[in-house]
Amino acid sequence: MAIRISGVNLPDNKRLEIALLSVYGIGRSLSQKILAELKIPPATKTRDLTGKEEKDLRDYIERAITVEGDLRREVMQNIKHYKDIGSYRGTRHVRNLPVRGQRTRTNTRTVRGNVRRTAGSGRKASAAKT
Repeated sequence: MAIRISGVNLPDNKRLEIALLSVYGIGRSLSQKILAELKIPPATKTRDLTGKEEKDLRDYIERAITVEGDLRREVMQNIKHYKDIGSYRGTRHVRNLPVRGQRTRTNTRTVRGNVRRTAGSGRKASAAKT
């Protein structure tokens, strides 16, 4: 049976270290720290967990780490705060431009919605040969 943590079913056939990555807010390093804290071998498959290990894992994540809905809400509130106070980061979010200092003269076409095709793709065929 699949283990459910914070409303997410962990895949049964993956190593626990990798399966935890399916929870929003848990990355590779945090996954390793959690397993080290609980003394669960990272190579253990999700389906091979004992009932006690499963309970400990669920309790630890829900108690000590902000994940899933709470984390998404927190991130959205932070972005809203930037917009409300009119900071540079907030205005970048409003304009849907890169926020973290990336260059925009080239690249970022997809972020800006400025997707160009190859050079002659939009040209109409000429009526007569010259």
